[in-house]
Amino acid sequence: MKKYLLLFCLMALVQVAFATEMPSFDRQINKDSVIVEFGKSGKVVIIVDSKDDFEKLKSMNINEIIRSLDLEENENTGELTIVEIRKKDGSTKEVVKVREDGLETEVQIGGMRVYVDESGANTKVKIETNKSKKEEPPFRTYFNIDLGVNNYLNPDGQFPSSDNPYAVKGWGSWNLGLNWMAAQRISKGFYWDFGIGFQFYNFKFENRDFQAVRGDNQIEFIQRNDVNGFKSKISASYITAMTMLELDFGKMNDNGRRGLRIAAGPYAGYRLGGQSKYVYREIGGSGRKKDKQNTGLYLNNFRYGVRGEIGVGRVTFFTTYDLSNLFQENKGPELNPITFGIVF
Repeated sequence: MKKYLLLFCLMALVQVAFATEMPSFDRQINKDSVIVEFGKSGKVVIIVDSKDDFEKLKSMNINEIIRSLDLEENENTGELTIVEIRKKDGSTKEVVKVREDGLETEVQIGGMRVYVDESGANTKVKIETNKSKKEEPPFRTYFNIDLGVNNYLNPDGQFPSSDNPYAVKGWGSWNLGLNWMAAQRISKGFYWDFGIGFQFYNFKFENRDFQAVRGDNQIEFIQRNDVNGFKSKISASYITAMTMLELDFGKMNDNGRRGLRIAAGPYAGYRLGGQSKYVYREIGGSGRKKDKQNTGLYLNNFRYGVRGEIGVGRVTFFTTYDLSNLFQENKGPELNPITFGIVF
């Protein structure tokens, strides 16, 4: 009963909304009629042309009036269209639509939604206005930034220990990535992500007394006992293409970005530059000096590997692992770079 009374009230709101298009409506209320008023200006008006019609109306209950409207219910969604506008081209525009799910009822009038919940001890009513749901485009482009820390694994799958001259200091070995990406929706919550970007790697040595230099046939790590070292590192930059398949469980369950997201896929890159940098101070001297070698240090020109992402809400973490070695074959130690970080 509450549902039907609500429907009549909402139909009255439709009448008020279209009142400007029917200026002569009030002048038609000059015969026998039933007027149900509510609020300050809302009303439901039922006009009858004869006494017989009025007597028939009095004998009908609210359920018979609803059935006489010959409304069709969508069996798949449970939606019931109360009022619709038929356009000249034959299409229709739904003005008032009802969906009932047990003790919960939703009534939609254009951009207004009214929710009635009778599942608890008290009936709850919620009204939303001017909230139009934006449809997600099937294809979109975006830009993001990777910020992470670098290290590498030896052939045993371990991080090099401190007794190795090329052991990396975790804090200070930064990775920065600038990526132009695109996402193609395959199905609900399932995407193909792909793009291109620039990655800048720094591997800061834990032992700052060792300097990476270009030897005759391979990279060499020499210990500088003639100066006081402050910083020693090698760096490289790449242009990288990547592709991933993404599952967004939030979109699958209609929870927006509040659900879990996972993505994984391969990448491949070409080296743009590489150098070593050693910052030191001469013994007994003052002021810092820098020694740079822009030689590439036998770094591999190509890199390839796999990337994974996991995110919740607006926070996304990533990791990359190079299946290729950092250095060219037989030109340096066998090391596979690995990165952990966050996507902005």
